[in-house]
Amino acid sequence: MRVIAWLVEGTWPACVDAVRDHAPDGAEVVLLHVSGPDVPAVAHGAFAGLLGRGHRERDPGDRLETLGGTSATALLDAAAERLGRPCSREERSGRVEREVVAAAAGAGLLVLARDGDRSRLGPRSLGPAVRFAVDHAPCPVLLVWPEPAPDLGTIPPPPPHHP
Repeated sequence: MRVIAWLVEGTWPACVDAVRDHAPDGAEVVLLHVSGPDVPAVAHGAFAGLLGRGHRERDPGDRLETLGGTSATALLDAAAERLGRPCSREERSGRVEREVVAAAAGAGLLVLARDGDRSRLGPRSLGPAVRFAVDHAPCPVLLVWPEPAPDLGTIPPPPPHHP
């Protein structure tokens, strides 16, 4: 069985702990980090449009891409250490939600964490990328709370047209 753990800054420890607790012994564990193109692309665009036509060597987007890769490597290293069992590490870049779904092809389990409003139970506890991955994953999904789940009293009331 191949288990993919999608790791995001801020919530990755909960995903690693869930893999430790739920992935069968002998499972192939892949720690996945996906970097979106947003920040470097904005920097590239700002530089080209406002600051430095003709001076590609001073483009700050290149530096941001390098820093993002370094940050991803550090996160994956920390996650592998926390996991404490053999695993592989995969770094991808692109449309985050689509890269996660693509990485899950052929997997037996995708582990990911809620990333929206975690102060109450309900659909808003999933941000757009996590919602997309949950809805489109080609395998079973284990969705974890990065911290203890809110109390049942946080469930929104039913709509007024339902008894």
